[in-house]
Order: sequence, then C-alpha cells, then structure tokens
Amino acid sequence: MKQIFLAIALLLLIPVSIPAADYVVGEGDGLDVAVWGVKDLTFSVKVRPDGKITVPGLGDVPASGQTPAALQTSLSVRLKELVKNPIVTVTVREITNSKVYIFGGGINSGVHDLNRRTTLLQLLCSLGSPTVGVSGGGGAVSSPSARAADYKRAYVLRGGKKIKEDFYALFVNGDTTEDIFIESNDSLFIPQLLDRNVYVLGAVNLPKAIEFRDGMTVMEAILEAGGFTKFASQNDTQIRRKESDKEITLPVRAKEIIQDGKMAQNVKLKSGDYVIVKESLF
Repeated sequence: MKQIFLAIALLLLIPVSIPAADYVVGEGDGLDVAVWGVKDLTFSVKVRPDGKITVPGLGDVPASGQTPAALQTSLSVRLKELVKNPIVTVTVREITNSKVYIFGGGINSGVHDLNRRTTLLQLLCSLGSPTVGVSGGGGAVSSPSARAADYKRAYVLRGGKKIKEDFYALFVNGDTTEDIFIESNDSLFIPQLLDRNVYVLGAVNLPKAIEFRDGMTVMEAILEAGGFTKFASQNDTQIRRKESDKEITLPVRAKEIIQDGKMAQNVKLKSGDYVIVKESLF
C-alpha cells in the first residue's frame, strides 16, 4: 500500500508538459549537413526561396516543409547512390523562416520571429502590455496602453483554421492548462475591446458611464451612479444589452434585492450594457 501511495505522489510531482511539434525547415533557414567519414559531403547550406538545397553529387534536393529528422532520412536514401551505408546528420544552424503574424485592433500588429519553441502564453507576455479587457464577461486591468485587448474574442489561426479561441482564462486568470505551442506561420488575432463602459440612466442621482470591471452587478452600478432618486420605480429597472445584431432587454426587480435580499435579481453586467431606471408615475 505504501508503494502505491508513493507512486501516486511521484506522478503528482511530474510536471504536465504540452506536446510540441518538431521544427519544420523553411525557406531562408541555414543548415549544416554532415555525412560521417565523407569530408566532401560535410557542408553548410541555406534553403533557397524555392525550398531546395544543393547537395554535392545529388544536385537540388527539396528541404522546405520537412523536419530535420525527415530530411536526414531522405538524404540517407538518396546518398546510397554515392556512399555505402551513409550516416547523415542535419542540424538547423540558423532559423529565419519561423515567424508568427500578429494582427487586430487590440495589439500592435507585426511579425514575430520564433527562434525557439514558444507557447501562446510566452508569446502574449512578449508582446507588451495592452489594457486587458473582455467583451461581455471579462475585466479591464489598467495599463499604460490606451487600447484594450479583447482576449475573449482572440484566436490562433493555423492553416486557415481556428485551433485556439479565447485567451482570457490563460492570460488573465492564469489557467496554464489552456496553453498551446505556437508553430511557424501561425496567426494571432487579438481584437480591440470596443466598449469598456456600463451606462446608468434614468431615475438615479448621478446618471453616468462607469468603467466596466469583471463581476460588476446591476446594484453596484446603480450605487456608483448615486443610487435611486425618490421618484424611482425600483422594480421597473431594465438592462439593455446588445448580443450579436440583436438588442435584448432584461427586467430587474431591484426593490426585491434591497428589501428581500433576492440576489438572483442582482444580474451581472457586461461591458456595453445600459441600466435604465424608470420613474414612478405616482
């Protein structure tokens, strides 16, 4: 029994790693090719824009799109025409092909060189610190940057398909189980958070726009707007919210929150919401 518990404890101590794909050779990369014991077949070469390299005795050989191990195997087969049982080693000496493309209104767009294995979290940390925000359900964290990144709507594009959506849990909440490895030619789209405010209008003492924060409720917004006026019809409070191309209205019986403690009425707000408190006719 002790051995079982010890084995479980050891497994818990082993860090969980993200499976990473092997590096893929691309145009512009510098390679060192060596055939053991054959000096004339030990050389350095750069992958041309057509994706090929020139090998003495073989001529042009495709290299782009292959891993170093796959290229070694390919060269070993072809070099049997020249060398008996060739032992080939391919080493990537210079990486110039591996790039990630970053775009969207929430971040400075550009091209990022991948000179080592990089995860999404590592890449996001290297891009600087835009204001963190989430459309419809996230927070806003102050930053020197004037723009706000909407990590809820961000995604990684690979081969024309979205392979990872929503960076908020990873980058803001620190859930590293959401991390993935970034590969060459991936694209990161990080849009701008369009509206970071909640608007409180109607029968409140200080109608105003309030900067949205994660978890904000309708009563918190009303209290920040100075509370209800004496003419407010508290049970006739509404939240106007835009979802996709539609506008929805959520009724809130705020008096039941205050008098009866019915917290189910204390609805959580989303950025861009309008809280409207109507006046009583009597």
